[in-house]
Amino acid sequence: MAGLWPYLAVLVLIVGLYLVERRHAEAVTRLEENVLAILLAIITLVSFSQVIARYGFNSGWSGALELTRILFAWMILFGMGYGVKQGLHLGVDAAIRLFPRPAFRIVALFGALCTALYAIILLSADWLSIFGANSSGGAIFYWTKFFNLGLGLDDVRYPEWVQETFGVQERVQRWIAYLMLPIGLALLAYRSLQAIVQIWTGQRELIIAGHEAEDLVAQNKDLLKD
Repeated sequence: MAGLWPYLAVLVLIVGLYLVERRHAEAVTRLEENVLAILLAIITLVSFSQVIARYGFNSGWSGALELTRILFAWMILFGMGYGVKQGLHLGVDAAIRLFPRPAFRIVALFGALCTALYAIILLSADWLSIFGANSSGGAIFYWTKFFNLGLGLDDVRYPEWVQETFGVQERVQRWIAYLMLPIGLALLAYRSLQAIVQIWTGQRELIIAGHEAEDLVAQNKDLLKD
């Protein structure tokens, strides 16, 4: 049971998100947008302050580079699911739009299913043994390993007052920095499964945003006439 709690925590997160989103869909979307905006703002602020400190005062914070790298990874991992939800991921759909409508729908469902499987396999690959695959590990296993070891990051450290008040180790634990890895993949899997349902019910066409080429052609169809 000790090894199952991270999987149960991820499941509770997704179920909780589903229940909240059913009643407060717009609030969830605003929250996601705010999280991404805050991450980007912190990255910008830390990077800007480092430039001022280094070139203006010949000083700086040794953990700034590591922190911005972690925050950038958080923004990407969290943004993957949001991008699927909003249909922001770019893709090429010129070929599949030549298919008859039923075939187009099947291909669209297959694409969404592949995205969901990709996220689930990266989240945990142990279940593939059901099909005879010799695979194990995944984001949850990787995160749990660092949680149990309690290793710290290379440069990011707790402020001294935090160390003295809470009696924590000097360096911030790696499991905190890597927390977004299983969360981000779980959100990607959840949003991909949502996309499958939406494609099946006709609420959306594709899991990607593939209309750029079509819109560009429509805007410039009379260009040669001029």
